Amino acid sequence: MIEENVVLVNENDEPIGLMPKLEAHEKGVLHRAFSVFVFNEKNELMLQQRALSKYHTPGLWTNTCCSHQRDGESNLDAGRRRLEEEMGFVTALEEKTSFMYKSPFENGLTEHEYDHILVGHYNGQPNINPDEVADWKWMTLEDVKADIKLHPDNYTSWFKIIFDKFYDFINIS
Repeated sequence: MIEENVVLVNENDEPIGLMPKLEAHEKGVLHRAFSVFVFNEKNELMLQQRALSKYHTPGLWTNTCCSHQRDGESNLDAGRRRLEEEMGFVTALEEKTSFMYKSPFENGLTEHEYDHILVGHYNGQPNINPDEVADWKWMTLEDVKADIKLHPDNYTSWFKIIFDKFYDFINIS
C-alpha cells in the first residue's frame, strides 16, 4: 500500500507542495487537515475512539473523524470521503472555521496542521472501520466539556484545542 501524501501549506493555507504523511509528522511540517463533527437530532456529538493500532494517539477519544485532504480535493469532499471510510456513513457537511495548531507527541511525531472544522448531522448508527476506530458514542457538548476537564488525557490534543477555542463554532444548539 502506497503511503498517502499530505498537502503542505503556508500560514495562509496556500498549497506549497506534497509530502508523505508520516514524514510530515516526523518533521512537524505545516499541512492541511480537517476535523468532522457530526451531531444527531438531540444535539449530541458523535465521538470516536481512535483504533489502538494508530501510530499516534491510539485509543484516545476525539471528534467524529479527521484526516488530511488529498491533492486537489476540497475540504468538504475530503470530509465526506473520510467520514465514510472511518465511520461508514456520509452526510452533508458545512465548513465552520479553520485554525493552525502544533502538537508534539511522546513518540517523536508532531501534528502541525491547518485544520478545517466541518459540521454535519446524522441520526443513524455508524458502521465503524475497526482499522481506524475502536469505539464510538454520542455525548452532549456539556458532558464532553466536563469529561475533558476531569480526564484530559483521554482526548486528542486537536479535539481539546477545538473545544477550548472554537466551541461556539461547533455548538449548534
